[in-house]
Amino acid sequence: MGDYILSCCSTADLTKEHFEKRDIKYICFHFEIDGEQYMDDLGESMEFHEFYNRMAEGAMTRTSQINVDEFVTYFEPFLKEGKDIIHLSLSSGISGVVNSAMIAKDDLQEKYPDRKIYVIDSLAASSGYGLLMDILADMRDEGKTIDELKDYVEENRLYIHHWFFTTNLTYLVRGGRVSKTAGFVGNLLNICPLLNVNVDGKLIPREKIRTSKKVIKAAVDKMKEHALNGADYDGKCYISQSDCVDMAESEVALIEEAFPKLKGKVEINYIGTTIGSHTGPGTVALFFVGKDKRTE
Repeated sequence: MGDYILSCCSTADLTKEHFEKRDIKYICFHFEIDGEQYMDDLGESMEFHEFYNRMAEGAMTRTSQINVDEFVTYFEPFLKEGKDIIHLSLSSGISGVVNSAMIAKDDLQEKYPDRKIYVIDSLAASSGYGLLMDILADMRDEGKTIDELKDYVEENRLYIHHWFFTTNLTYLVRGGRVSKTAGFVGNLLNICPLLNVNVDGKLIPREKIRTSKKVIKAAVDKMKEHALNGADYDGKCYISQSDCVDMAESEVALIEEAFPKLKGKVEINYIGTTIGSHTGPGTVALFFVGKDKRTE
């Protein structure tokens, strides 16, 4: 392992056990539900099933990003140990948290001039962000330097593809991505929008598809279209879901049939409480390494 810390935000949406096994450090966002504040700490403060149940019953949620002081408190012990840090933030197209991390980095760099502190915008979210972190953990374990990881991220972060769908437009309406009229009609007609993350790290609606069965197939078709090496794709594939594991498992079955050379099994995780506050229950997201999004 390299003599540096590999770090991200809790919004990378992997499990605590996964982060610990891969020696990836993380700092937690915050969320609020019906006026009560919690840490977005991978389901420890509030179990995911309870969180999504409360949303389905009408509970209102809000999120808040990590502030500068929290980042300073989080980073400094690593620096005191003589460790360098490479920290990837949640996409700037979704949150401004990278700015807080950058200010903390600049403050600490003056105090620890001999240490390397890299803060990088992942342009990724949820388990796509987690997939990128996992790739970096592989590289670190192979003996790559912190500078090699930095260069890799800056060149390859736009190869991580995200394809989301939701079966409930209520939460996209709340977030302003869908109008109230379109949301009402869409829910009435069982419309399931298919979205992806673009080159700016923003979540963009791409297609309107009727029924969950058809949108699951459409998401897998996008993987067939965009995955590196097409049907011969042999990289990692992650799915995150907001308390709708049956739909996620249906998608996994189609993926494993279409991509027999996958590296390991498709990993299913929960969409965490920060991103889940905006997507709501009934969302499934697919992540894989694909073609450079800048050329498509």
